[in-house]
Amino acid sequence: QVQFVESGGGLVQPGGSLRLSCVASGSRVNMYSLGWYRQSPGKQRELVADITRGGITRYPNSVEGRFTISRDNAKNTVYLEMNSLKPEDTAVYYCYSRRPTTALYEYDYWGQGTQVTVSS
Repeated sequence: QVQFVESGGGLVQPGGSLRLSCVASGSRVNMYSLGWYRQSPGKQRELVADITRGGITRYPNSVEGRFTISRDNAKNTVYLEMNSLKPEDTAVYYCYSRRPTTALYEYDYWGQGTQVTVSS
């Protein structure tokens, strides 16, 4: 079992920035990939960023170049730096963990989510 404490969401104007943080707790969590996905009403869940224990990152085209994921293994914390935010980035953002045997786009555990709203 992995549990998460997410923070950093909020309201930001288009073009602005936000930084999300997620502290994960549980056995072996530092062995897992961590990441973020988002979901907004009426839309499918979308992978936002994934980072392996070794630091390999993956992003969809929709956020590539604007979002940066990083992790601090000593603190079991994953961060998502979001820049040049657009209204279409508005969603609830969920932190997740993924075991080495779990495929990308699948998630073993996830948090409660934090709301990100991009609006003027």
